[in-house]
Amino acid sequence: MDQNTTDKVRPGDKRKLVDRFGREIKYVRLSVTDRCDLRCVYCMSEDMQFVPRSQLLTLEELHRVGRAFVELGVNKIRITGGEPLTRNNILHLFHSLGSLDGLDDFTLTTNGTLLARYARDLKAAGVSRINISLDTLQPERFRNITRTGTLQRTLQGIDAALETGFQRIKINSVILKHRNHDEIADLVEFCVRRGMDISFIEEMPLGVISEHDRAEAYYSSDQILVDLQQRFTLLPTTESTGGPSRYYRMEESETRVGFISPHSHNFCDSCNRVRLTAEGRLLLCLGQEHSMDLRRVLRANPLDDAPLRQAIIQAMDLKPKGHDFDLTSQPVLFRHMNATGG
Repeated sequence: MDQNTTDKVRPGDKRKLVDRFGREIKYVRLSVTDRCDLRCVYCMSEDMQFVPRSQLLTLEELHRVGRAFVELGVNKIRITGGEPLTRNNILHLFHSLGSLDGLDDFTLTTNGTLLARYARDLKAAGVSRINISLDTLQPERFRNITRTGTLQRTLQGIDAALETGFQRIKINSVILKHRNHDEIADLVEFCVRRGMDISFIEEMPLGVISEHDRAEAYYSSDQILVDLQQRFTLLPTTESTGGPSRYYRMEESETRVGFISPHSHNFCDSCNRVRLTAEGRLLLCLGQEHSMDLRRVLRANPLDDAPLRQAIIQAMDLKPKGHDFDLTSQPVLFRHMNATGG
């Protein structure tokens, strides 16, 4: 890369990251591992081949990427996985990112199994909001959906997060027909009693999972909304947390009910996000393979972040207009959700 080109972007340069469709990128999701202590049926195969640890970005490299994005105007970072809290010494990364000047929203997505151990340290590191995956309140169903998990452990993690006093806690629920669609209202009641928000997510068709028929299990956000309106009064709002959720307010409580609907209500037109996989691929779209290898740039320039910032700027030209999810065919993407960054 030409040195004169890289010198155009310097630390403190608040140049906006704008793609060729005029969308400003303000939000990056950093995956720190593709490993997880659960094996959810919609996320990965039961017998997964994980990325060799030597190919993962180091914590220092992840910090460099996060810092470069913030220097380029990104103000929201979400740490994802796999399960992020299974990564060795992960608190070091939370502390280093949490101290970045210009980072306004520092968040985490987790399955909750390790929150009882880490909740207080995460808050001290600067994490303001947490999303916790919870698809069922029934122990046997939880075991069937996660293949290996114990519901009580996740519930203990939720309790620990509530006791710690994060700015906001949200439950993420992937709804599958004939697996948990009859628990939609129960999950909302669970959140109302605890003062949490909830987002219902249409399953993302990433990776081939032989024992799981995505078309058969699909349950649309529109149907979920109809189901909820039988019990609750939901008022549409224009609120946003910087992501793809469409939110409704509950007349009876402060709980917000969100819908992430990649199939029924495509949200690509307003996409403000990019994702970094744990091995350093910058994915410009959840449902496409357009990407840039930032690991190569990082390791070729261990003492200079100028080429990294320039690579990120150039990657904006690769961001496609949107995804092409199709539940009626085998996934074009063989990349599972845990490898993408959940």
